[in-house]
Amino acid sequence: MTGSRRAGGITKRCECRDPAGKLLSNACPKLVKKNHGALYVRQELPPDAEGKRRTFRRTGYGGVADAQTELDKVRAILRIAGDDEDARRRVGDLLQNVMRDRLDIPEPTEVSRRLGVGVPLDGAMTVAEWLDTWVAAKRTRKTTTTGYLSHIRVHLKPGVGHYRLDRFTVGHAQEMFDAIDDANEVIAAENAARREQEARATWGKRSRPPAHEAARLAVERAKLAEMRPYRPVTGPATKQRIRSTLRVALNGAIKRQLITFNPASWVELDSGKRPKAVLWDDRRIEHWQRTGEKPSAVMVWTPTQIGAFLDVAESDRLYALFHLIAFRGLRRGEAVGQDWVNVDLDGQAITIAKEIVVHGWVPVETEPKTDGSAATIGLDTVNVQALREHRARQLAERKAWNKRAARERAAGRHVADWVDMGKVFVQENGTWLHPEVVSEAFRRIVRTAGLPPINLRDLRHCAATLIHGGGGDMYVIKETLRHSGIKLASDTYTSLLKQVDLEIAEKAVGLVPRARKSPESE
Repeated sequence: MTGSRRAGGITKRCECRDPAGKLLSNACPKLVKKNHGALYVRQELPPDAEGKRRTFRRTGYGGVADAQTELDKVRAILRIAGDDEDARRRVGDLLQNVMRDRLDIPEPTEVSRRLGVGVPLDGAMTVAEWLDTWVAAKRTRKTTTTGYLSHIRVHLKPGVGHYRLDRFTVGHAQEMFDAIDDANEVIAAENAARREQEARATWGKRSRPPAHEAARLAVERAKLAEMRPYRPVTGPATKQRIRSTLRVALNGAIKRQLITFNPASWVELDSGKRPKAVLWDDRRIEHWQRTGEKPSAVMVWTPTQIGAFLDVAESDRLYALFHLIAFRGLRRGEAVGQDWVNVDLDGQAITIAKEIVVHGWVPVETEPKTDGSAATIGLDTVNVQALREHRARQLAERKAWNKRAARERAAGRHVADWVDMGKVFVQENGTWLHPEVVSEAFRRIVRTAGLPPINLRDLRHCAATLIHGGGGDMYVIKETLRHSGIKLASDTYTSLLKQVDLEIAEKAVGLVPRARKSPESE
């Protein structure tokens, strides 16, 4: 037969015994006969994690050719590991498990692929293990990776992480999202119960409650303290993003040839469409003042309301930033990350090439989120003037800061000079402006102006109404706001622009004098 005893090889063995009952094994004289005994494959494996020797053994072959084929596969797998001690141990573990569980010997090419990816060689990898491997290798923006990690930690690992990757099905994924819906119902019911309990535990009058009411309120407040705090539900858009994370991760597994089918692509979810932008008209303002409820997640001011905001904001050192967002639709991070080198005031253009986003609470400079986000857009003369005035203010701040720093140093206190970071919008000492500082300034100005509430991101949406009111169509809006596609702009702004069109239509009708009376005057 082939091979040395130490390296392994193919031999014959039988169950014949001597008169004392001891197995004759290779000493049996009948082994010379062609059909006597069974072929036996033996191959020494790399030591285990504790350094102990181990051997692969298997028998039951119908012929030498079959046994040799199996032995060749075992040796081919061993050669894959080369001199890498960790790889040699993993390959040895694989073959030991194959022998113990009487499994088919895997193809060397499959073992090589799995070894290169760093996943379990026996195919028993769980979804959770793959998600960890996948996200660790991602080279995405920090905020994107943070989103992936959040989805994995909060939803995917608890929901489907225990399934074997190669046995993960559409049904498994669907069950996870159904469980999220069930949890949402519980959360909504608990939140509603807490609101009701808060009403019972609140004394709404200005006067102090009488003794009997104070005793009752104490009981109700004790009940309130035992209730769970408010929790957010996982909405349709968030579920879509969770599925997207799972789908991208499983596509990565397909590329590595670990699986051949992506169950996440076939999960049925709510549409999760972006909310429509809605104008703050008088009817909606009255509803908000009466109930405290915003009619839509995306509310947009009318041109008159935008003007009122800018009038109040004009005295703020970040006025030019808010003016730029309101008319040119920059995102918060893009405005904070804008470099002076990419602002051409004479040529009336601005190039968006950087943005500052929050990672945790730390500002981080990154490239724009998509290729389409990095673009050059035109500047109107009013924006140009606002930026010129802002530049003059910034230079004055720089001069004043350096004078003050020099006085402080003369007094023995260490204060650094103004830091030139090259950004258009900075703190008083020239360093990066934290994005949340901008949002807080925006909220303060909105309260001062007495306007119905919108988010700073909604100020970007206000630009759509102004562009359309100035004659721009949906394509111009898409290009200026740098949406990834015209459908996204259309889905968000169709209802909004319809109302603007009606206002324009009414104004157009009013331009034409008529002899007959209008319907309103009758």
